Amino acid sequence: AVSGNGSTGTALTAAPGDIALLPCYTDGNVTPTLTTWMKNGREVSRGVGSSPSPSPAGQRLTVLHDGSLNIRGVMPGDEGSYLCNSTLPGNNSYRASVLLQVASGPENVSASIGPATALSNGTLIAYRGSTVSFNCSGSSYPSQQLTWAFRGASSSNESLVSTSGSWLVFRIEDIQPSAQGFYSCMAHNTFSHQAVNKSTQLLVYYVPDRHPECMWAPALDPSHVKFTCTWFGAYPTPTLRWGKDQGDQGSHWKGHVYASEVMDSLSVTLNRSMLSDGETLRCMAQHLALAPGKEKSCSFTLKPPFPEGEPLAAALEATSVTLTCTEAVSTPPANTTWKKGLQQEDIVPGSKYVLSEDGPVFKLTILNISKDDEGVYFCRSENPLAVRELEFYLTVRTSSAYTGAVIGIFIAALIVGSAAIIAKTVYSSRHRICLGSGFGQMEEDRGDVLSLVDSDDEQIFQDAVPRLPPLTNGCHTTLVQIHRIPSS
Repeated sequence: AVSGNGSTGTALTAAPGDIALLPCYTDGNVTPTLTTWMKNGREVSRGVGSSPSPSPAGQRLTVLHDGSLNIRGVMPGDEGSYLCNSTLPGNNSYRASVLLQVASGPENVSASIGPATALSNGTLIAYRGSTVSFNCSGSSYPSQQLTWAFRGASSSNESLVSTSGSWLVFRIEDIQPSAQGFYSCMAHNTFSHQAVNKSTQLLVYYVPDRHPECMWAPALDPSHVKFTCTWFGAYPTPTLRWGKDQGDQGSHWKGHVYASEVMDSLSVTLNRSMLSDGETLRCMAQHLALAPGKEKSCSFTLKPPFPEGEPLAAALEATSVTLTCTEAVSTPPANTTWKKGLQQEDIVPGSKYVLSEDGPVFKLTILNISKDDEGVYFCRSENPLAVRELEFYLTVRTSSAYTGAVIGIFIAALIVGSAAIIAKTVYSSRHRICLGSGFGQMEEDRGDVLSLVDSDDEQIFQDAVPRLPPLTNGCHTTLVQIHRIPSS
């Protein structure tokens, strides 16, 4: 039996779509005679005795025979405070309150990844080596779990980190291309098992540290050249551009563009009329991973060929001679060949001619030289800018010509030697020549006497010296005597 008046309170939680049963009298197995359910001060359902009665609002709310309120297909609007008034047999009454909470969420789920650049389709871009933060947030009632998951080329829906709170953060430092893929922020209501998933694709862009590589290759026509630029190892594919510099280059490139394509290898063929001495051809690589003004490039300055060497050469018959030509300044490198004669006939290597090359030095060796080899030879250098030729002239001499030269040299040496002997003789007899003796008197009797006598006293003796009569040979002779003065 149920006695007296009573009251109780209960709290329930239901998920949207579930069936919620709100109890009224739970103290005994007694069927109330009348039960009324009110929500927020307004009656929502009534039941009489053992006959359940649907609510005026429809069939979702029903008072069962024990006074409980059955709510089918719970909706968020069903949430609130319910009050049950039951009249029991014996004119007793019972009152119970029930707080119905409807599980909600996840809602306001938000995912952010940064720093990153967004493309027009919503895909995010990060750059290799940067630090990227991943933020996930949301709200659910009564509880939730937040999770970051990753799906990439080598993994499928891998859970990275999770929490039961309302905010989840993690970071990737020095991000690498292997971290490229789909990142999902998942919010899960642990009561209602409702889940919200926000997924974002993250791409990791990168470029190689090196500059592009510029190359050239000769075409079939020597006045044409094929320039190739390669830059492998960038993601996504870079934009390569061939052009020539114009004017002073500031922070931004200025020039004429020959070709521009999205590829990692770009070739362009130019002819001689499009090229000029001293101009700079440049290949520039553009990529989102490169900041403006930081484009990588390779370039070269065009120069025509300029062969150098000694243009005159001479050789003796039946010997060999080597003509040397150096060409080291042309860009692109010139093709250097040897030609013979005014008609510039090709020189074919063999038993007569030997061609050799050592870097920029080109040599032509002519073996067993004859008079027929005398004449003009050309060192011809050609690149896409111009053709330059260095002319050599080879003189071939016979052995008789060298014999006459040897005789001439001998006679000249003999004359020079004789003159030297005569000069020495004249110099040694110069005093007699001055006295008029001539060469014929050199060996005749020398009658002149010069006597030098010591004196104890330093006195000067002066006296008239008579001139002797002329001799028979026509020469005048003076006798000078210096006597010693006796001391007193």
